[in-house]
Amino acid sequence: MDRIETKVLAYDAILASIAAGKEILEVYENTFEVEYKDDKSPLTIADKKAHQKIVNMLKETGIPVLSEEGKELSYSERKDWQVLWIVDPLDGTKEFIKQNGEFTVNIALIEKGVPVMGVIYVPVDETLYFGGSELGSYRVDQAAHIKDTDNLEDWMAKAIKLPETQDRPYTMVGSRSHMSDETAAFFEEVRRDYPDSEVISRGSSLKICMVAEGSADVYPRFAPTMEWDTAAGHAIAKGSGFEIYQAKQEGQALIYNKEDLLNPWFIVKKPS
Repeated sequence: MDRIETKVLAYDAILASIAAGKEILEVYENTFEVEYKDDKSPLTIADKKAHQKIVNMLKETGIPVLSEEGKELSYSERKDWQVLWIVDPLDGTKEFIKQNGEFTVNIALIEKGVPVMGVIYVPVDETLYFGGSELGSYRVDQAAHIKDTDNLEDWMAKAIKLPETQDRPYTMVGSRSHMSDETAAFFEEVRRDYPDSEVISRGSSLKICMVAEGSADVYPRFAPTMEWDTAAGHAIAKGSGFEIYQAKQEGQALIYNKEDLLNPWFIVKKPS
């Protein structure tokens, strides 16, 4: 996929993510009910409304969509897709239910199993992250208030290039709702080399964004995640000079549109 086409698709994804964020906030700011899927994970009307908004807006691109809230697609249906969108309309539903603001909209463009572009939008504080290895990665604050944009260059002109240089101790980031014993052990091991290191907990794909923007150094995830949890953040991390490696396959990055959509354990960090 060439750079020009990726820029056009990034612009489409940005608009879709912000539109989905508005749908989510309409639910978030009112009373809502919680359902539970077969795997016991929570689901709200916000997940459904955001999914529908994104699918409707991305339909114009002609690229198939694999969404957490979409119909179950068999591997035989999608195995020949060379290019696809992977979408999590509301990443961090548990944080949404807790109403702590730490939830995101994730949209990723995948080509031959590799995330080439990603958009992550944080509806509550209107922070937008976007990028990829060819584009570089960026953050836009108060993105919902930005007007008069006709293309990706307009967004890039209003954005902060990532990563930002920050004066801070070595920082690790972990899941707010899914901490595991293995992750805690990883933190303890790192503290042997960095006694003054800090650990910060965050929900959703914000953890990957923290590494990509330079406010954390590493994010280990030794607990289950799905491809839509990481795809957008993976692209943004790559554009910022980081990578998401399989924890048990040294040097091997996560890949996408696999037969089994469950991710292996992983670590987000700088390439060695």
